[in-house]
Amino acid sequence: MLAVLSPGQGSQKPGFLSPWLELPGARDRLGTWSELCAIDLVHLGTKADQAEITDTAKTQPLLVAAALLAAEHLPMDKVKLVAGHSVGELAAAHLAGVLTADDAVKLAAVRGREMAAACAITPTGMAAILGGEPDEVIDAITAVGAYPANRNGAGQVVAAGSTEALTKLGANMPDKAHIIPLSVAGAFHTPYMESAQHELGRHAEGITTSEPVRTWLSNADGEPMTTGQAALDRLVAQVTAPVRWDACMDTMARRDVTAVVELPPAGTLTGLVKRQIKGVKAVKLNTPEQLEAAIELIRVHSEEQE
Repeated sequence: MLAVLSPGQGSQKPGFLSPWLELPGARDRLGTWSELCAIDLVHLGTKADQAEITDTAKTQPLLVAAALLAAEHLPMDKVKLVAGHSVGELAAAHLAGVLTADDAVKLAAVRGREMAAACAITPTGMAAILGGEPDEVIDAITAVGAYPANRNGAGQVVAAGSTEALTKLGANMPDKAHIIPLSVAGAFHTPYMESAQHELGRHAEGITTSEPVRTWLSNADGEPMTTGQAALDRLVAQVTAPVRWDACMDTMARRDVTAVVELPPAGTLTGLVKRQIKGVKAVKLNTPEQLEAAIELIRVHSEEQE
């Protein structure tokens, strides 16, 4: 089986959308989404510097728009499984048939804006913990009053919490584990994001969902989303809940996923999957020149399933 994956925040680089805007209709498409979320996505994806595209309020709709632009050129009717990491779940929601592309981008804009606002309330941050025994790492995080915000598998856990808690964590690391501070605005996927979850929920009340047309794995527990409304509810709740990408990869392994295509800006999820599920074939779809390889990988795996 093949899975199409949509990355989360932190994977973007200046100018990464430039080659995609040369495809027919892409610039107009991005322009329409820019109007819907009142953010210049064309500028952000082509000319903005790293500091500007690290702004949570701008990054989140940009990432969702980038994934959807690329996915429009893939034979998604042949894809059986999709998943996204954090805000990448909104792109996956469209690929699964639950949200329209417009609603996915608009939700990402609301999510990013409100999470940025929540970050301004209390000084918080995030740090990646690499190595160590997973249970010992989780215990160390919770012992200082922080949260395991992202359990990414492949020996990586991301802690989030107050700056004081993260400083204390750095001084009390388990054996064979080391900590890397992350350049993010605050403690995503923790109770510090409650105000953002509330506002996102208010906006979501006006969205009409459809039932999933392909398997879509939830960040909550790695299991498939069941209905459109349940999926939307989970997208809202996920703002304050940990991302269980490790559980998503466990489900991919159980379902015999042997190939993945990661949408732009690609690389992070492909790396995690290849370390966790041995022998997986992958295409990191970062430029239109890689579309042919992605389409061929999808074709081969769709024929193997028939």
